Amino acid sequence: MLRVVSPVDGSIYAERPMAHQAALDTALARASAAQSVWRRLPVDERAVYCTAFVDALVVKTPEIATELSWQMGRPIAHTPGEVRGLEERARYMIGVAPQALADIPAGVKPGFQRFVRREPLGVVLVIAAWNYPYLIAVNSVVPAIMAGNSVILKHSRQTALCAERFAEAFQAAGLPEGVFQFLHLDHALTAQAIADARVAQVAFTGSVAGGRAMEEAALGRFIGLGLELGGKDPAYVRHDVHLVHAVENLVDGAFFNAGQSCCAIERIYVHKTVYEDFVEQFVALTRRYRLGNPLDPATTLGPLVRGSAADFVRAQTAEALAQGARALVDPREFPADQPGSPYLAPQVLVDVHHGMRVMTEESFGPVVGIMKVASDEEALALMNDSEYGLTASLWTTDQDAALDLGDQLATGTVFMNRCDYLDPALAWVGVKRSGRGCSLSTLGYEQFTRPKSFHLRVRA
Repeated sequence: MLRVVSPVDGSIYAERPMAHQAALDTALARASAAQSVWRRLPVDERAVYCTAFVDALVVKTPEIATELSWQMGRPIAHTPGEVRGLEERARYMIGVAPQALADIPAGVKPGFQRFVRREPLGVVLVIAAWNYPYLIAVNSVVPAIMAGNSVILKHSRQTALCAERFAEAFQAAGLPEGVFQFLHLDHALTAQAIADARVAQVAFTGSVAGGRAMEEAALGRFIGLGLELGGKDPAYVRHDVHLVHAVENLVDGAFFNAGQSCCAIERIYVHKTVYEDFVEQFVALTRRYRLGNPLDPATTLGPLVRGSAADFVRAQTAEALAQGARALVDPREFPADQPGSPYLAPQVLVDVHHGMRVMTEESFGPVVGIMKVASDEEALALMNDSEYGLTASLWTTDQDAALDLGDQLATGTVFMNRCDYLDPALAWVGVKRSGRGCSLSTLGYEQFTRPKSFHLRVRA
């Protein structure tokens, strides 16, 4: 049985039977058969189904929000925003599909017609993570289906009910049977699915270790793997910063969703001329968080997904303190924070350096280290001193400086005066251990299609 253990109170929130081999075989057969018909449907007709799917999810926002808080601990004050984000991304990707999937002409050549067509791959396996379970899944599910593929969704055990919500919404939209399915799979059956010849593409979001497991399962198959993995996203606060704006947004970027965001701010470099003021304001705003039961509308910081995740962050912090870091927030101000509990107070560390794990290893929790720097060059070197490269943010009033620094950053996205946000019009990519592949924007359709060239002699 699959059991969803809620971080709210440790109770079993839901139980579901795990799929077995026969269920996987049946789902793959249905997906293959359905895709052979679905791929011939015009893009504008696919859009009708996908739009109805979004509509069906949006009307369920209150129920989805409550379920989400119970499943992974995000405050109920924030969970409706995930459905709004899903709607924004899905509607955008539906809207740009005709452009992204249109034939690409090869120019005029007398006597010939030449073009490149984007052809669907077949069956796409989407393996989604729990921290943003709707947003992560929709990044792949909707464009894969819009491109003419069928989809099997394997969601995290922690947020298994989200997969069921997707299925209910597609059913309400009247999507033909087999175009979208979900399965509750264990690791072994997931690997079997990836190795199966009927799966043409895998879209995975998760840990670096999980990404390696995807590659091992697909070894020798020569299929596409979209991998969004870890992050240790930096911010640089320049001397010419709008300080209040930067503090407000970086505190939110570090601690929203209890820091459990792939693109959360986990390390901050501040120019020496504004360092003291920045740290003082950052700590003051951090102390205003309210840690507690996420079902309470007044709660602004919920538990981590499980006690072991919180203990990992506690260990990182304790190790940094032993190496000379200073903690600027007293956990006793947050009574819900208890050893072994998933409830963890936010923490701000100074006197940190890159010899500490908290500045180099993904924390995925409500802790951030702040370092003083003397120049753009020093900040740039520290920002790039990482195994990860998902996003980086620059806080400055000088756009030219931001563009110059951004060109030198080894990252998938460069922000100026914002952070921790996915714009569906922009490609979402990672470099280094943050993964490979691209989702969102018109470019996001490329991983769900293959180019097929047509070279037609129309006059002999």
